Amino acid sequence: MNRRRTPRSASAEELLSTLQHLTARARQEVGLHQARVELAQALQGTMLPATLPAFPGIRTAARYAPARDGLDIGGDWYDVFLLPDGALGIAIGDVQGHDVEAAAFMGQIRIAMRAVASTAADPGEVMARTNDLILSMDSSLFATCSFFRLDPVTRELTGARAGHVAGVWATADGRSGVTSDAGGLPLGIETGQRYPVSRRTLDVDGAFVLLTDGVIEGPSMSIGDGLEEVRRLVSAHSGATAEELADRVLRAAVLTGHEDDAAVLVLRHEAGPEGG
Repeated sequence: MNRRRTPRSASAEELLSTLQHLTARARQEVGLHQARVELAQALQGTMLPATLPAFPGIRTAARYAPARDGLDIGGDWYDVFLLPDGALGIAIGDVQGHDVEAAAFMGQIRIAMRAVASTAADPGEVMARTNDLILSMDSSLFATCSFFRLDPVTRELTGARAGHVAGVWATADGRSGVTSDAGGLPLGIETGQRYPVSRRTLDVDGAFVLLTDGVIEGPSMSIGDGLEEVRRLVSAHSGATAEELADRVLRAAVLTGHEDDAAVLVLRHEAGPEGG
């Protein structure tokens, strides 16, 4: 009678060796992932502006917060910069995906937009040319974005939107709202895009707030409800400083239970000479 040989049970030494091998591999993978997170954080910190320009009667402030678990780094950005003709360039955006690739792509968009804005005054043209430039880089990523141009003399704010979330505004006389400007496709999807230009004048005391979807959308809140919550907050504190308002809006992001990173950009404007 033939008997099938019972497989030999692994010895305690072999089990310990296997466990040590698996533990070493896990530590290596965790270490590599942590290194990528730290690199993305470093890129993010380097590419976001350390200071923001301001004009008499116009103050800007921005805040950025990483994802709640600290791993989704690199997607959101903001920028405020002086243009050759004395106007103020204002941008905020959100790159699809996260990690090192998204942080690097965010840097490319920010640099490209600055370069294009220095030679093109129309925000729609700035957005269209930035889109074509990004596509020429042959990246698989895309980004939503809003770009504005503020004339400090006339207080005219012109802007264009590429698939990005709406902005929020409020004035000291009690008016407030969510912008309903038409927009185009996100950057990096299709060439030859055209982006409608919106116009508004900041000639009264108030605030104009730009943000990314991590501030207003999450497991606990829809994007529409999130925008309404920020509108109420900005309306109630429209007289606060730009710094105070940016802090308040970013803290409100906790209500969404968000898992994404979040960015807030506040434009605090006082009444101009004519409006005063």
